[in-house]
Order: sequence, then structure tokens, then C-alpha cells
Amino acid sequence: MEDILVPIFVVGMLFIGLPWIIFHYVTKWKTSATITNEDEQLLDELHTMARRLDERMETIERIMAADNPNWRESALPGVGSDPKPTLENFDNLLKERRSS
Repeated sequence: MEDILVPIFVVGMLFIGLPWIIFHYVTKWKTSATITNEDEQLLDELHTMARRLDERMETIERIMAADNPNWRESALPGVGSDPKPTLENFDNLLKERRSS
């Protein structure tokens, strides 16, 4: 009796158990690789907040420039010659800071 049960158990494990485990983890991998709706909403909120903060900073800079056109040079020495830090020239600014 034992001679019959062991091969049946092994064949069952090979053809049922092993694919089940593999498909289970493939499914977990595929679902975890995607962004959830909550994550997408959080990213949208962060993007909106960053845009609003950028607009506020631009408004503050305009007000400061209207009150005192040379406020950058007086507030931070050596900043007047540097380009305005934007996302476009961020990499260049990082390279310059790392090299100095």
C-alpha cells in the first residue's frame, strides 16, 4: 500500500503543488509591481501641493524683488551670479556643488 501512495503523493506534489506555489508568487509579484489607487491619489496630491508651493515661492520672490531688486545678493552671498535654481538646471547645480 505504501508503494502506491508515495508515487501518487510525489506526482500530485509535482503537478499540483509546485505550479500552485509558482502561480501564487507570480500573481503576488504582478500585483505588487503596479501602483495602487491610493498611491496614485497621494502622488497627485503631492504634485498639486508642490505646484502650489512653487507658485507661492514665485509670488514671494516677485514681492521681494519689487521691494528690493538686489535682495538675492544681500541675502545669500555669491548667489547673484548663479542661475536661478530650477528643475531644468538642477543636475548642473548638483555637479557644481559636488566638484567644489
